[in-house]
Amino acid sequence: MTVLVFLDPAYDDGRIADASVPQLMATDLGATRGDGIFESLLALNGEARKVQAHLDRLGSSALALNLALPSQDAWRRAIATALDAYAATTAGPADAELAVKLLVTRGVEGADAPTAWVQVAPVPARTQRQRREGLSVLLLDRGYDSTVAQRAPWLLMGAKSLSYAVNMAAVRYAQAHGADDVIFTSSDGKVLEGPTSTVLLARVRDGVKTLLTPQLESGILPGTSQSALFSVAKAAGWDLGYGPLVPADLFDADGVWLISSIRLLAPVNSLAGRQIAPAAGLTAELTELVAKIS
Repeated sequence: MTVLVFLDPAYDDGRIADASVPQLMATDLGATRGDGIFESLLALNGEARKVQAHLDRLGSSALALNLALPSQDAWRRAIATALDAYAATTAGPADAELAVKLLVTRGVEGADAPTAWVQVAPVPARTQRQRREGLSVLLLDRGYDSTVAQRAPWLLMGAKSLSYAVNMAAVRYAQAHGADDVIFTSSDGKVLEGPTSTVLLARVRDGVKTLLTPQLESGILPGTSQSALFSVAKAAGWDLGYGPLVPADLFDADGVWLISSIRLLAPVNSLAGRQIAPAAGLTAELTELVAKIS
């Protein structure tokens, strides 16, 4: 079951479209060039989480691409319409986990008008299973050094663009080699991010718990879930750190996770064929903190 709601100026709350028939023009630049941006949100009990953070990041990505956006209020109304439509047309449980995607393309070539829509669908069972059971992860070289984002902003390293072919190729490569996912590294040896996630690690030294993530200056996407978790973790007494990190830091950590809005917190069980130290207690503690994010 998938619901689509287009942000059509003629419809204040968005226009519900039939997801079973084609809706996108073949000349749309999102389809022909990947020229667009997106965000993915989790909805629980009919309520989308971290909406403001995702709308803010959508705006930052749009600024990087010089892409016009509907207003944040229009997005909020369309999200509500999509979630209401999903609830009205499915017999599934009211507490089902839903993936909510916000998508914008530059529109039909030559029309100078963006195409924007909201998509709602169930969170895949595989995603939920990885959250529960953990991941085997490969380290892959992204092919850029950690300063490229500052030298070449046109590469859009910190924007969530629709050009995800490389990211998906990395995941397929991992699966073809017996792993679930990937952590990218820079050509100068820094830990970056996953294709669809942010990297987290924990250190516990003399009773002090520290949660660390790679530094944004290395050209990674700012993680909304990582940022929200850091806020609640700090309130719970954790120290925080922002890299730079190298692969040795992952192997020496007391726990490693990939975090994202849909999959949430997924523990890394093995990295590059080596087992990671079990961190069931830390995973449980951090999962409780993630549950407090709204």
